[in-house]
Amino acid sequence: MSKIIRYFIYVVIIALVGFGFYKKVYLPKHTFKSVKPYKGSMDIVVNGIGNVGAKNIYKVGSVYGGEVLGFELNEGDYVEKGSLVATIDSVDLRDKIKEQEALKNKLLKDIEGLKIDKKSAAVNYKYQNEVYLKNKKLYKLHSISYLDYQKYFTAMESAKLKIESIKAHISSLKEQIKQIDAAIEGLKKRLQRYVIFSPISGYVTKKLAVNHQTIIPNQTLFEVVNPKDVWVRAYIDTRVSGEVKIGDKATLQLRSSKKIYSAKVVSINPVNNPITYEREIDIKFDDLPMPFYLEEQASVKIEIKRVKDIIKVPANVLSSYKGKSGVWIIKKDRVYFKAVNIVAYEDKTVGLRGVSEDASIAVPDNKKITLKNGMKIYHD
Repeated sequence: MSKIIRYFIYVVIIALVGFGFYKKVYLPKHTFKSVKPYKGSMDIVVNGIGNVGAKNIYKVGSVYGGEVLGFELNEGDYVEKGSLVATIDSVDLRDKIKEQEALKNKLLKDIEGLKIDKKSAAVNYKYQNEVYLKNKKLYKLHSISYLDYQKYFTAMESAKLKIESIKAHISSLKEQIKQIDAAIEGLKKRLQRYVIFSPISGYVTKKLAVNHQTIIPNQTLFEVVNPKDVWVRAYIDTRVSGEVKIGDKATLQLRSSKKIYSAKVVSINPVNNPITYEREIDIKFDDLPMPFYLEEQASVKIEIKRVKDIIKVPANVLSSYKGKSGVWIIKKDRVYFKAVNIVAYEDKTVGLRGVSEDASIAVPDNKKITLKNGMKIYHD
C-alpha cells in the first residue's frame, strides 16, 4: 500500500472520529432546551413549618385530694360541657352535712315548743295584768296595803318577763339555725368540688389519672381541648412575613396526610423570636380534620396577594451567576446572563420582572457544559 493511500485512510479515520465526537459529545453538550416566558397571574405565597396546637388547653382536676371514683374517660373521648366525669371520695363530708341538718331539725322542734310556751306565758300575763290593774285601783282607794299591791305588780312583771325570756330564747335558736344553714351551705359547696364536670365540650387529649387512684389536692385528672380552639402555630422567616395579615387565606398539609386543607390566618404574635428571627403566626383550619393530633408537624402556605400580568417561567430556568439570580437569554445562538427580580413562586413556576415576553431562555442542565456569558450554544 502506498503512503498516499495510508495517509488518506488516516485522514478519513480522524475525520470520522472527529465527526463522531462532534455529533455524540460536543453537540449534545452544547445543545440546550429553550423556553418562552409568558404572561399570567400568580398568587404570592409565604411558606413555613408549624405544629398543630390549641389556643386553650383546659387542665381539669380536683381542689381536694382523695380517691378517684367513676373516672372512665379515655384519651380521644368526646365530652359535653357540664357532663359528670369523675367524683372524688369526700370521706365523712356527707355525714357532717347530715349531722348539721339533724341539729337544725332539733332546734326547729325546740322553737316550736317555745312558741307553745310563749302562748301559755301570754295567757298568764294577760291574767296577771288584769289582776294587777284591779288591785291597783283598790290600792289607790286605800282598800289594800302597799305590800299586797306590790305582790300583784311583781306577779304581772314576772309574767311579762317570762314572755320576753321565751322570745329571746327563740331568737337565739333562730340565730343558731342561721349559722347552721351557713355551715351546711359551705359543706355543700365544698362537696360540689369533689364532683368533677367538664368545663367545655371537647376531646380528651391527655388522661393523667385512673379510676380508684388516690390523688393529691389540685392534681390534674385530664386535659381537654375544644376543636374550635385548634390551630397550627407556624414559624415564618421575618424576611418574608412582613406582608402577612390576619384574615389571609392559607393552606395546610399535615405530615401524616397528603391532603391539602384550606385555612386562614387568625393571630400574629407581635414579638419576633430573637434567636431564630422568625415570627409566630397562628393559622386555623376552615374544616378541622378529625381526629386531630396535637404537636403534629404541618407545612404552611399563606397567600399574600394575587399579581396580574406578570412574566412567568419554569423554576428550573433560574441560575445564579456572580452572586445574582437570573436567567440565560439566547441571542443569535449565544447566551447572556440576565439578572431578574423574582416576585413570586407557584409550585414549579416563578414570576419575575426584568425579562420581556418575547425573549428566549436557555434551560440550564447539570449534565451539559456550564453556561457562560457570550458562549455559543445550540437550542431546540
